[in-house]
Amino acid sequence: MKEIEIGKVVHYYTKIGVAAIKVISGELRKGDEIHIKGHTTDFSQKVESMQKEHKEIEVALPGDDIGIKVNEHAREGDIVYKVLAE
Repeated sequence: MKEIEIGKVVHYYTKIGVAAIKVISGELRKGDEIHIKGHTTDFSQKVESMQKEHKEIEVALPGDDIGIKVNEHAREGDIVYKVLAE
């Protein structure tokens, strides 16, 4: 699977299981597959819920600060990749 780096985890909200992500390049849409990788983090999942400023959004663009509900614990500094369909 090919992946492109699209952002970085800037905060993780433990109680609600949400990763705050700064989108650096590309675009991220609901339904996209992402891969979050860091020093001790390594998991993939589909983007099912994405918010910007507490409002549900369909697409995130470079410069956006978004929140994504994640299935596992993410850590500050983890890199977020978009998995591209081959």
